[in-house]
Amino acid sequence: MSAKAISEQTGKEFLYKHICTSAAVQNRFRYANVTPETDLDRLAQDHPWLLTERLVVKPDQLIKRRGKLGLVGVNLDLNGVREWLKSRFMRETMVGKAKGVLKNFLIEPFVAHKQEEEFYVCVYASREGDYVLFHHEGGVDVGDVDAKAKKLLIGVDEKISEDCVKKELLTHVPNDKQVVLSSFIVGLFNLYEDLFFTYLEINPLVVTKDGVYVLDMAAKIDATADYLCKAKWGDVEFPPPFGREAYPEEAYIADLDAKSGASLKLTLLNPRGRIWTMVAGGGASVVYSDTICDLGGVNELANYGEYSGAPSEQQTYDYAKTILSLMTREKHPDGKVLIIGGSIANFTNVAATFKGIVRAIRDFQVPLKEHEVTIFVRRGGPNYQEGLRVMGEVGKTTGIPIHVFGTETHMTAIVGMALGHRPIPNQPPAAAHTANFLLNSSGSTSTPVSSRTASFSDNRAKVEASPAKKDKAGAPIAKATTLFSKHTKSIVWGMQTRAVQGMLDFDYVCSREEPSVAAMVYPFTGDHKQKYYWGHKEILLPVYKNMSDAMKKHPDVDVLINFASLRSAFDSTVETMQYPQIHTIAIIAEGIPEAHTRKIIKAADKKGITIIGPATVGGIKPGCFKIGNTGGMLDNILASKLYRPGSVAYVSRSGGMSNELNNIISRTTDGVFEGVAIGGDRYPGSVFTDHVLRYQDTPGVKMIVVLGEIGGTEEYMICQAMKQGRITKPMVCWCIGTCATMFSSEVQFGHAGACANQASETAVAKNKALKEAGAFVPKSFDELGEIIISVYDDLVARGVIQPAEEMPPPTVPMDYSWARELGLIRKPASFMTSICDERGQELIYAGMPITEVFKSEIGLGGTLGLLWFQRRLPRYACQFIEMCLMVTADHGPAVSGAHNTIVCARAGKDLISCLTSGLLTIGDRFGGALDAAAKQFSKAFDSGMLPMEFVNKMKKDGKLIMGIGHRVKSINNPDMRVQILKDFVKQHFPSTQLLDYALDVEKITTSKKPNLILNVDGFIGVAFVDLLRTCGGFTRDEADEFVEIGALNGIFVLGRSMGFIGHYLDQKRLKQGLYRHPWDDISYVLPEHMSM
Repeated sequence: MSAKAISEQTGKEFLYKHICTSAAVQNRFRYANVTPETDLDRLAQDHPWLLTERLVVKPDQLIKRRGKLGLVGVNLDLNGVREWLKSRFMRETMVGKAKGVLKNFLIEPFVAHKQEEEFYVCVYASREGDYVLFHHEGGVDVGDVDAKAKKLLIGVDEKISEDCVKKELLTHVPNDKQVVLSSFIVGLFNLYEDLFFTYLEINPLVVTKDGVYVLDMAAKIDATADYLCKAKWGDVEFPPPFGREAYPEEAYIADLDAKSGASLKLTLLNPRGRIWTMVAGGGASVVYSDTICDLGGVNELANYGEYSGAPSEQQTYDYAKTILSLMTREKHPDGKVLIIGGSIANFTNVAATFKGIVRAIRDFQVPLKEHEVTIFVRRGGPNYQEGLRVMGEVGKTTGIPIHVFGTETHMTAIVGMALGHRPIPNQPPAAAHTANFLLNSSGSTSTPVSSRTASFSDNRAKVEASPAKKDKAGAPIAKATTLFSKHTKSIVWGMQTRAVQGMLDFDYVCSREEPSVAAMVYPFTGDHKQKYYWGHKEILLPVYKNMSDAMKKHPDVDVLINFASLRSAFDSTVETMQYPQIHTIAIIAEGIPEAHTRKIIKAADKKGITIIGPATVGGIKPGCFKIGNTGGMLDNILASKLYRPGSVAYVSRSGGMSNELNNIISRTTDGVFEGVAIGGDRYPGSVFTDHVLRYQDTPGVKMIVVLGEIGGTEEYMICQAMKQGRITKPMVCWCIGTCATMFSSEVQFGHAGACANQASETAVAKNKALKEAGAFVPKSFDELGEIIISVYDDLVARGVIQPAEEMPPPTVPMDYSWARELGLIRKPASFMTSICDERGQELIYAGMPITEVFKSEIGLGGTLGLLWFQRRLPRYACQFIEMCLMVTADHGPAVSGAHNTIVCARAGKDLISCLTSGLLTIGDRFGGALDAAAKQFSKAFDSGMLPMEFVNKMKKDGKLIMGIGHRVKSINNPDMRVQILKDFVKQHFPSTQLLDYALDVEKITTSKKPNLILNVDGFIGVAFVDLLRTCGGFTRDEADEFVEIGALNGIFVLGRSMGFIGHYLDQKRLKQGLYRHPWDDISYVLPEHMSM
C-alpha cells in the first residue's frame, strides 16, 4: 500500500518540525500522549504545562468527526481530563459500523477563539496534480466541504504562490488575515510535497492575533517514499483503522515483507472466524474475499492477505506457519476451512512456494486435525502440477482432508466447495503436464510456417503498428492506437535473463521472423553480449552500460520494458522518454512513490508515450509481442492459445488476474487479441479507457473485457464513453472488491490503489454504473466466464466472429534447467560435496545452520570440525584445535615459509601471491611433519613394537623419526608450546596412548642427544590421533583415514597462514624495498672439473 494514514500526533510532529512559513505557528510540540502504559502523574512532570493551562483531550485512533461523536473534551484542567477519561479510556465504543476500544488519547492546550477565526484547509492528491481546498468557515459544522470549499489545483511540477492562494482561495477571508493564511497555506503545501503526503486536512485551522493554531489534523503519507524521506520521517508507526486491533502477527508479516523482494500481506479481520485464506496475488486475494462474502461468509472470514512476487520456499513457510498458528488457537463448532487459492502465476514457481506451505502443514498436522480443518487448493502457473502433487500427497500422509484443483477448475470454485454451496468433485480432470506442451511430438526440428497471424474473425487483416501522430509544436502528441505488432522491437532495462528468454520463446512459437528484444541495458556492467536461445539455436543479444548507446545502435526499437527497482525506475524512465523513437514504456516495479509516477505520466502525455504500469506484469498481444513475464511460461502460453490472436481484448489492473483472464477467455472464446495489465497503483501510467478506446478502434477486436477494481474513478470514464457512443463494441465488465462494503473497518487490499475514499469508488457502485451504461456485468466473478461465453456466442451467431481452424504451433525445446526442475531428466553431477550447502534460506555447515553455529558458540575449532570432519566435536576437541592453530601461527622470519613470503612481499607482489609463495615451501622438510609423525608413531604403536624397537628400526633403516628433534629447544630448554598443549591434553583427553608412546620414544632419543625432543609438530600429530580415536565421534577406520588423507597437515597450513599474512602486512607497513641477498652470504665456487 502507498497512501497510509498516520496518527494526528505524528502528522503534527511532521508539521511542527518541517513547515517553513512566516506565519507564527503556535503550540509547537505541545501535546501529550495517553496510552494504557501512561502514568498521568509522571506525564505532568514531563509536561509541566498540563498543570497550568486549560486542556483539550481526544482519541488519536483515526476516528473521523470526533466532535460530532462527543469524543472531544474541551476547556478542562488536568483533573477534568482525568474525569473525562474515566468514562471513555479502555472502553469499547461504536463508531459507525466499527466497534473498537479507545486506548490512545492526545492532550493539547485549549485555544480560546471565536467562530469566525476557524478555517478549513485540505490538500489531497489526484492524477493531474494536488488540490488545495479552503473554506472560510471551519469547525465541526463545516458540512460538505467538497461542495462548499474553494478549490485550487496545483498541477504536477507546478509551484504554488501566495498571490495565487489569495486570489483563488481567500476571497471571503478578512484582509488582515490573508497574509498570514496565504503564507501558512504555501508553507503547508510545500511541506506536503517535501514529505510525500497524499492527504493533509486541518479542521479547524485557527488564526488569531497571536498566530496560527493547528487544532485537528488528519493525514496520510506515501509509505513507498520511505527510502527518500527516512531522515525526515524517522520511524513511523502506521496505526490500524479504528475497530481493528494491531496484532503482532501482522507486524511479523509486515517485517517479512519489508525484508523481501516478494509481497507478503496479512490483515486479521476476525481471529475467531472459521474461514481462513492463503491466496497468491494482490488481485486474486480480493476476488477470493469477494466470493466468500457473496456466499454469506463475511462474518466468518478470519483474515485478508496475499503472497506474491515469487517468494522463496522459506518465506512461504514463514507466512503459512503464521496463518496456521493463528487458525489453530480456538476451536470452532463447525470446524474450519483453509482456502489456498490463486490465479495462474506469471513467473512464481508454484511448486517451490507450495513446498513451503507443505512444510508448515506437516509442522501443524496435529492441531489442524484437532481443529477439524479442511483445506481447498486451486492454483496454476510455472510447475503447478508438481505443486499440486506435493499438496495432495501431504493430505494423504497426514490424514488432513486436502482437495486439490488446477487450471481446469474455475478460480473461485473452491470457495463454493468450502462453504458447502457446490459439490466437491471426486477426481478433477488431470491437467496436462508442463512438459507435454513443449516436447516436439512430430519429431521434426524445423519451425513450421505461421499458421495464423490474424484474428479468428479476420484471417486476412494485417495489423501494423500505427505510430504516434506528430501534432503542432508545444501541443501534446497523440498516442499510438496499435502498441505492438509482429515487428515490434524492444529494449529491456535490467538483467532479467529469465524474462528475456520467455519473450524469445514466445516470439519463436508465434513464428516471428526476429526476436522482439533488440538489446538490454544494465548500468552495473560494461558492454557485453548475453547468450539466449532462439528455438534450437543459441544467439547473442547485446547488453549496454548506458541507454544512449543502445538507442543509437537500435533505431528500430520503440518499446522499453523497464525492470529497474523502485529506487531507479523513475530516473531510468525519465531518461528513456528523451528519445523520440520510444512510444511505449512498461514499468514493472512496485512501490514507486506516487509523486514520481505522476511526473512520469505528465511527461509521457506530453510526448505521446503510452505507459503501462507501474506495479504491473505488462501485457501481451498474441502472435505478436509480450512484455516480460506476461502470460507465464510456455505451457500456459500454449494452453491459453496466446501464440495466435483471437477476437477478445481485455484490460485489467492485476497482473496475476490478467493471466487468469487469458485462461478464462481461451476456454470460452476463440482467444485473446490483446491484453494489458495497467498495474495496481493509485495512478497507473495509462487508464482503462486509454486501452478500451484503442480496442474500439482496432478492427480485429470484436468484444472487450474489463476487470476493474475498488478505488479510483476510471471505470466511470468507460460509462461516459459508452453513453456517448464512443464505445460500441460489446463490453463485459466486473469490478473486484465488492466485499469492502461488508467489512466493519477499512481494509487495504493488495494493490496500492484498491481502497475506496468515497462511496462512488466502491466496486458495488462502479458495477452498478457500468451495468446502467450498457455493459454486460455478471452477478459475481464466479459468473464472469458465463457472461463472456454468452456474449461471444451471440457474436458468432450474428457472423461478427468467424472462428478459424486451429493449427498447431511450432515446438520449442525445453531448457535443461526447467526439465530438471520438472523431474524429466537426470544427469550425473560434476561435483559432490557433503560439508556445506548454500542453496537454502541460510548457509549450512555439515547439516548445521549458520545461525545454530553461532548460537551454540562452537567457535573456530567447532566450525573446523564441521567442515573438515563433518561432525560436531566435543568442546575440549574444539579448544585443542584452536590451541594448535595458535601455537603454529608463526615461528619467526627465518624459517623458509616466512622467508619466502617476506621476499615476495618486498618484490611488490599482492597478498595472495606472497601467501602462496610461503605455503609452497611446506613439505616433509618444513612444516609437513604432522602427518608423517602421526603415521610413523601410529604404525609402530599399532604393530606392538616397543619404543626401543621403533627407535632401533628407524636407525637401521636410515630414516629420521618425524616429529623428533629441534634446532634450539632441548630436554633442558623445553618448548613451552609443547608444554602448554601437553598440560591441556593430559587434563581433557579421555586417553593418550599414542602420546604416551611418543613420550617414551622421546626419553630414548634425548638420552642420546638432549635436543631430540618431541617437537610441536610431532606432539600435535600424535595427540590428534589420540583425539580422533578416543573422542567418540569416529570409528577406527575413519580416524585412520583422516590421518592418511592429510588432514593433520591442514592444521599447520591453516595456522601458519596467519603468520605468513602477518609477515606480508608487516613488510608493507614497514615499506621495505626489493630484497637482494648480500654477496658475502653466498659462496661462489667453480664447477668441480675446473677447480681441479
